[in-house]
Order: sequence, then structure tokens, then C-alpha cells
Amino acid sequence: SFFPVLLIVFLLRGFVVEPFRIPSGSMLPSLYIGDFILVNKFAYVIKLPVVKKKIIVMATPERGDVVVFRYPRDPSLDYIKRVIGLPGDHIAYYNKVLYVNKKPVLRDYVGRYMGPGQTSANEYEEKLDDAKHLMLLLPARPNNLQGEWIVPEETFFVMGDNRDNSNDSRYWGVVPEKYLVGKAFMIWMHLNNGEITEGIGFGRIGQTIE
Repeated sequence: SFFPVLLIVFLLRGFVVEPFRIPSGSMLPSLYIGDFILVNKFAYVIKLPVVKKKIIVMATPERGDVVVFRYPRDPSLDYIKRVIGLPGDHIAYYNKVLYVNKKPVLRDYVGRYMGPGQTSANEYEEKLDDAKHLMLLLPARPNNLQGEWIVPEETFFVMGDNRDNSNDSRYWGVVPEKYLVGKAFMIWMHLNNGEITEGIGFGRIGQTIE
């Protein structure tokens, strides 16, 4: 009688959704340490579980999507970042300004960041195509990482929203399409032991991920 339950769980995790826990502050202010999120594995491609063989292509990632992927330097690890560059894009980052195809990405100053997990940060609303999201910059931290990148075919350039505290494509390169796990879409639980919040964060449960 327990077998149908196991089968349903296996199918859900293999094809539809999978839970992940946010382990770092690289996606602040969008995602906190201790957030448990759901990832739609159906958003881009349908793959066979275990062997990860692609069956059906559903859609392609868009700029602004928050995606979970296998870390290219160690595919046993899962990372979460925001898609900045699509195949063929020219990405540049100078003086903490992001450029996509030689145009600066629009951002509006929101104010001093007052949330948990990051001090002395300024908060901005950034617009990538039609997608808007919040991001952080540390004005006191020098910008030691600058450069330009061309995104190869079947790969994506990703960055964290906490721009000065994110290990992303600026450091280790692009994410191959085959390493995409899915699109993050909802926070289903927040549980932390003092790093940012204490106990269950009821106010974050059910929030959609922009």
C-alpha cells in the first residue's frame, strides 16, 4: 500500500517539482538563507530521472529567470542564480554597471537595504527585459571584477542578486543548458537557526520568486 505513495513522490521529484534549501546569501534580497524553495523541472525540458536524458523541450530560459543548475565545475553541487545572458548575448560588467548587448541595464535606487543578512548595502530595482527584481550593491566594496563575455550557444550567463557577494558566471563561466535543473517559482518554507532569522519565518511562506 506504501508503493503508490513512493511512486507519486518519485514522479513528482523526477518530472515536476523538487525542493531546495538556500544555503547562502548570494541571492539576497530575493532569497534568504534558510528559504526552502520549489523548482519547476517542467519549465524548460522534461528529462528522464537518474539518467537525465532530455525527452521534450518545453521552453527556453528568459533573462530574469531564477534557475537552479548543476555547478559546472562540480556537477554534484546545485547552485541557484538569475539568468542574465542568453546564447549569443554580449555581457559586460564595469564599475558595478551591468550591460547586455552594449546597453546598460536599467535600475532604480530603492534605498538602504534594511533586510537581514547583509549590512551597508544599497538596494536597487533592476529591469531585465520585462522582468523586474531587487538587487544589492555594497558601495564601500571596490569592484575588482570587470570584463566582457560572449555567451556561447546552448549556455547561459548567470549572476546572483547580491552582486558583490556572489560566486557566479563572472568567475567560473557560463552554465551549459544540459546542467539546468529548473526554474525556481515559490518559497514553501523558511527555517533557520539564527543565521538570519530564528525558527520558522511564516511571513515568507508562499511567496513567489520574482
